[in-house]
Amino acid sequence: MPSVSAGTAQVSYRAEGSGPGLVLIHGTGFGAEGTWGHLVEHFRDRRTVILPDFSGCGETTDDGGELTVEILAEQIIAVIEEAGDGPVDIAGFSLGSVVGAAVAATRPDLVRRLVLTAGWTHPGDEYLRNMMSAWRAMAGNAEAFGRFGTLTAFSPGFLNILGRETIENIVAGNQATEGALRHIDLNLRLDIRDLLPKIEAETLVIGCTQDITVPVALTRDLHAQLPGSTYAELDSGHVAVLEKSAELVKLIQDFIHQG
Repeated sequence: MPSVSAGTAQVSYRAEGSGPGLVLIHGTGFGAEGTWGHLVEHFRDRRTVILPDFSGCGETTDDGGELTVEILAEQIIAVIEEAGDGPVDIAGFSLGSVVGAAVAATRPDLVRRLVLTAGWTHPGDEYLRNMMSAWRAMAGNAEAFGRFGTLTAFSPGFLNILGRETIENIVAGNQATEGALRHIDLNLRLDIRDLLPKIEAETLVIGCTQDITVPVALTRDLHAQLPGSTYAELDSGHVAVLEKSAELVKLIQDFIHQG
């Protein structure tokens, strides 16, 4: 896979398709392929789909230091400058929404439209702080870490649709890797409120009404802090990329292909 240097990192990415760039930014723990890979086929006929792995995921390497939103945004910017052809659209999920917002704020010249799903703005919410702290504290127990991460990823109804065998496979893959723990540590302290007024790109914010990782009220607050942004909701748990993939794809397609 190609890669590009950004700070101390060598950032790995994949690009597929043709047309204007669409950068898909992953969230905590799972890289670009695990988050967005199954949806690429829905965009590559009209877009060059770019899937970067920021520090802590995939083949991307760095010095292992403390992460900041600015560091991860710098990595995504480097990939856009390397693989994009002019301004791109960005779709971010969870932590990827926070990073995508920082990219748009830092380099408005590189971002045409912005989609932020299940994002938040700061660490002041006590539910979010306690949920992330509890997950982080389970790092020494692989099964507990995997089950907690799976339990908070999906709505109860969707867990029953998945069935036990699939759930057990998800639990086994949801591990307390060094990268995942670095991401959780960042989730506990990140604050992008000062960056939001700098965003110039047309923005769609998507909340998930059954989200028990990032409660939908926090995503609604993100929308409220972006005057002029559009808002939509999915009846989904946190990981809407899997739970409501068709509906999410349609929201993204309708938004980025308009005009």
